[in-house]
Amino acid sequence: VDFAESGGELVQPGASLKLSCVFSEYGRDVWAMAWYRQAPGKQREWVARIDNGGATVYKDAVKGRFTISRDNAEMSIYLQMNNLNPDDTAVYYCNADSVYYAPSFYSDWWGQGTQVTVSS
Repeated sequence: VDFAESGGELVQPGASLKLSCVFSEYGRDVWAMAWYRQAPGKQREWVARIDNGGATVYKDAVKGRFTISRDNAEMSIYLQMNNLNPDDTAVYYCNADSVYYAPSFYSDWWGQGTQVTVSS
């Protein structure tokens, strides 16, 4: 599966952004997909998951602020991010979900990510 993320930019604290991730056709068969992020000097971390049934799960730090959605017809997943703060600064990636799938299943699928910078 190929993933292509977009939508990141420099914003001020409190702002909103919506990230998009387009995946290739096989991605429709991937039951659970996720957004991840990697802040400078830190390991990549899981942020949110959505499955093909529409069930969602979020990292505690983003609950109530971020919303993940999926549109298989558009072969896309989205991340609506509200009330952004500097701790949200990171490169954001989408991929298969790390709870449902072993890393070896999706390790070759990482895209370039999209940079989100929250700063005043």
